[in-house]
Amino acid sequence: MKKRCLLGFFLCCFFIAKGQDTTIPSSVKNVEAKVDSVLALMTLEEKVGQLVQYNGSWDLTGPALEMNNKQKEENLKNGKVGAMLNVLSVEATRKAQKLVMENSRLKIPLMFGYDVIHGYSTIFPVPLAETSSWDLEAMEKTAQIAALESAANGINWTFSPMIDVSRDARWGRIMEGSGEDPYLTSKVAVAKVQGYQSNDLANPHTIAATAKHFAGYGFGEAGRDYNTVHIGENELHNTILPPFKAAAKAGVATFMNSFNDIDGTPATAHITLQRDILKRDWNWNGFVVSDWGSIPEMIAHGLARDKKHAAQLALNAGSDMDMEGGAYEIGLLSLVEEGKVSEEYINDAVKRVLRVKFKLGLFDDPYLYANPELLDQISFEEHKAVARDVAKKSIVLLKNENGLLPIQDSVKKIAVIGPLANDKDTPIGNWRAQGETNSAVSLLEGLQNNVSKDVGISYAKGADLGMGERSFLMPLEINKTDTSGFQEAITKASEADLVIMALGEDAFQTGEGRSQVDIGLAGVQKELLKEIQKVNKNIVLVLINGRPLEITYASENIPAIVEAWQLGSESGNAIADVLLGDYNPSGKLPVSFPRAVGQEPLYYNQKNTGRPFNPTHVTYSGYADEKKDALYPFGFGLSYTSFEYGNLSISEEELTPGNPIEVSFSLKNTGEREGKEIAQLYIRDLVASTTRPVKELKGFKMVKLAPGESKTVTFQMNEAMLQFYSVNKKWEAEAGEFEIMVGGNSRDLQKVKFSLKK
Repeated sequence: MKKRCLLGFFLCCFFIAKGQDTTIPSSVKNVEAKVDSVLALMTLEEKVGQLVQYNGSWDLTGPALEMNNKQKEENLKNGKVGAMLNVLSVEATRKAQKLVMENSRLKIPLMFGYDVIHGYSTIFPVPLAETSSWDLEAMEKTAQIAALESAANGINWTFSPMIDVSRDARWGRIMEGSGEDPYLTSKVAVAKVQGYQSNDLANPHTIAATAKHFAGYGFGEAGRDYNTVHIGENELHNTILPPFKAAAKAGVATFMNSFNDIDGTPATAHITLQRDILKRDWNWNGFVVSDWGSIPEMIAHGLARDKKHAAQLALNAGSDMDMEGGAYEIGLLSLVEEGKVSEEYINDAVKRVLRVKFKLGLFDDPYLYANPELLDQISFEEHKAVARDVAKKSIVLLKNENGLLPIQDSVKKIAVIGPLANDKDTPIGNWRAQGETNSAVSLLEGLQNNVSKDVGISYAKGADLGMGERSFLMPLEINKTDTSGFQEAITKASEADLVIMALGEDAFQTGEGRSQVDIGLAGVQKELLKEIQKVNKNIVLVLINGRPLEITYASENIPAIVEAWQLGSESGNAIADVLLGDYNPSGKLPVSFPRAVGQEPLYYNQKNTGRPFNPTHVTYSGYADEKKDALYPFGFGLSYTSFEYGNLSISEEELTPGNPIEVSFSLKNTGEREGKEIAQLYIRDLVASTTRPVKELKGFKMVKLAPGESKTVTFQMNEAMLQFYSVNKKWEAEAGEFEIMVGGNSRDLQKVKFSLKK
């Protein structure tokens, strides 16, 4: 304690001597020493201030006119705010930072956060779509570009990646994650963290990332947003936590807790999650920020009496920063004085916040992210090229009967039909940051830009998808009655060699608060599809959507189906690249598509149950009126060529600790075009101390093959890959028999057995 006081005295003298220059001296090299030195100077009130985050709800470049905003401005001047969000532009962030640096006693710089989910200005595919590429390098690259564009606009902290495993297509926020599998989501989590943060957060081209939502948010009951979560310890550790652990290990700067409760305890007040698992067991040293207002929302949950009580519960549980909740700033001082919150916990939270700020380089230069010259150095054309590349990699070919795709040279008349065919806004998707409204290349434009001059393209909207206003804060009113545009579409379809129909979802049908009980083609879209099919059977259905859809009718009746998702700024050009054959589709589904909404939640890695599927008996774990399996399973995706798997073998039939075995198989391109196949490796633990899934993804490789070419693909299987959270409440691999499965999706697999000896 004496040393800390002396250090504080030294730094205080240093600040006084330097006047306005309050930067921590560069001679203090160790981040922890720097953090401790600042903490020693702080009053309790200033400490609490570091745990408060304000929304930039007023024009920071002008006067704060409203009384509430005047008070917020005064709090900034007095060092009572640690971070802000939604303060956009270099000018605005510099203004806010100056309020702190020129007025507060200790001049501790602010962090500026924003929801940069799939791009800042250049918009990339929504995260669920981008995961369909299974291209981790591409995902890291898009995060890197998003970080650069954000930093050039004053942002140094993103609330991304969202790494909630979700199995329910009814949940609107499924579009913001990476699907149903914990292994794939873990890989995406690491790629995104590395892309945003690189190896040096002090580099002004990088920003701090956030792993969210901790935890269980994607398991909300009935697919409803913010809803109660019913999971056990086994599900929590084996399915939900692995992506977060991977992000923590990758050095993600911050975590965000989730809105939901788990077994009666809101995540915001969950001691086991935040203090025990995240901070103690994983030894993670960043800070936890609440989701928007999630601390006072514990009043509505019925756990907290008022904001002060909510602050007590949250801080004691390990929630370090209060995002726009107003609970910490009104409650923490008195809670410490009353002994209900320890100053030790306050100090720990403040140190975590300061640690990230030091890593961001803000103490060396508070205006590091307020450089107007950086924006001029960005090549947006290069960023668009990357957006087009990752968008085409994210497209999944679901069906292609009679080689309808790629579009043949004999096709001279194409009718482009549907409410989303010339939509320049929906492809941008929800959570679009500063993506400009109506700035995407539409499907119609993409085809017009890329077809040969001798091909004629006609267009008919057919019907509107939505009616009235549309925005992030308003539910979309679906058109369920107006079919007045059908006849024009029917006429143009009847005159065409090929019909391309663009159906799906509006950008604001998915995202936060967009849960739905019906995940089929909304409104009159299916009716339009049926009418067009009556006059022209040569239909390519292009789905533009943010969640898995129920498309059973289309799957049974339409010859070609392309899952194009919401692909961002270059959507139309990327789709045209695939339809015209300039790019051979290679995407694979990261989430299962249902036969009926009643199957949800639906996922490939189910348990077998005591009564597994038996087609000759009613009394099994299935449905009396529908098949049990997915219409299109996890990992599924076709190509314009075909691939053959064979000769599956293992180097040893027994695996022992420290001695991995090799899994190898042949993969041959049996078609006439060059193509890329994402080969997938699954395992099954046949007998274990707890029930295990029927299969689990444990590896994947992208293999490029010329026509007729064959390659041997090899995976290494080690003991760590067999570990799970066991009945002993720890991660371990248990001796016994296992199956290894390989194939192009989670359904069509070859398998071989081996055993683990310990």
